[in-house]
Amino acid sequence: MPRTAALKPDQVPAESKPTLDAFTKNIGFTPNMMATFAQSPIAFNAWAALLGALSKALDVKTRDSIGLAVSEVNGCNYCLTVHSFTAQHMARLPADDIILARKGHASDPRRDAAIQFARKVVEARGNVSDDDLRAVRDAGYTDANVMEIIALVAMYSLTNFLNNVFDPEKDFPPVAPAGAI
Repeated sequence: MPRTAALKPDQVPAESKPTLDAFTKNIGFTPNMMATFAQSPIAFNAWAALLGALSKALDVKTRDSIGLAVSEVNGCNYCLTVHSFTAQHMARLPADDIILARKGHASDPRRDAAIQFARKVVEARGNVSDDDLRAVRDAGYTDANVMEIIALVAMYSLTNFLNNVFDPEKDFPPVAPAGAI
């Protein structure tokens, strides 16, 4: 049950409106998470700027897979529905790869290293081992790429936490609970 109402179009703060309108135009509808998040123009616009910048990091399959792994660790069912949908329809990940990503893995060895590292970052709250860092570097990721993985973990965790706190109504197709995968 939602803990706060998603804003109706006439309730959106003026400072959030251009960002929310751009998302609505690009997606084709206004996701409840965004209509909820828009209540804080400062937080919403900062997140949107980070999302835009990080859309240039790594590749879409890796980004969506990291989103799935982080959302699974953080127990964010709303984000799991979103990332499962985008992984299937935008990143064109097969269903098996979506499940693997939720478990912190990938069929592609390089992507697998990034996802495993992202999962370790969120689980260990950044206190990864030298071996963890070496493994992602050995897979071909530069220190700049590692920083991008960390930034993606932080960005996905932000929306996970927002959705876990406010529990907006889900508006993407449901996914199986973690225990069922």
